[in-house]
Amino acid sequence: MKRLGVLLSGRGSNFAAIADNIVQGRLTGCQIAVVISNKADAAGLVAARERELKALAIEARGRKRAEHDAEIIAALKEHQVDLVILAGYMRLLSPEFVQAFPERILNIHPSLLPAFPGLDAQEQAFNYGVQVAGCTVHFVDEELDHGVIVLQKAFPVHEGDDSQALAERILEQEHIAYSEAIGRVLSGEYRVVGRRYVRNAK
Repeated sequence: MKRLGVLLSGRGSNFAAIADNIVQGRLTGCQIAVVISNKADAAGLVAARERELKALAIEARGRKRAEHDAEIIAALKEHQVDLVILAGYMRLLSPEFVQAFPERILNIHPSLLPAFPGLDAQEQAFNYGVQVAGCTVHFVDEELDHGVIVLQKAFPVHEGDDSQALAERILEQEHIAYSEAIGRVLSGEYRVVGRRYVRNAK
């Protein structure tokens, strides 16, 4: 049974979707070992405790990034985490953090990368006038929203959409895509060739 460590900063809707998919048997072969937030008041920690999962607050405020990251790395290793899941974790990871879990950290981004990296990607996409939007699950490397893409979900933008409606539809796809991508990675049935994630032939 593979062990997931989830990092979040807010309400953790992607975490909740993953947890529910595990309980409902849509994501198999894994369990959530620990949920960690850099904010003690994060709603995602409440959601984790309601599900009787181990939930830790490791506050970032007023601390050096290297020191804070080192404490989180130690907690993940203490809980024997196989794969780190960023679920709305609003801090950049240090190179030391990425190197501690090489190709074992996943992130989800609300755009079709490499378009619209960084914050407010949904609004960036809407303001740009895209006709196709979506989300991307990718491995985390030392650069922002840059790692190898595991999975993307795309859909057409409707003429009647506003930025809020678009953001809600992207989030719906995120809740599907993240569990699917986790399953793919945990299966081990892939290889990375350059920047390409390639599924092994069956």
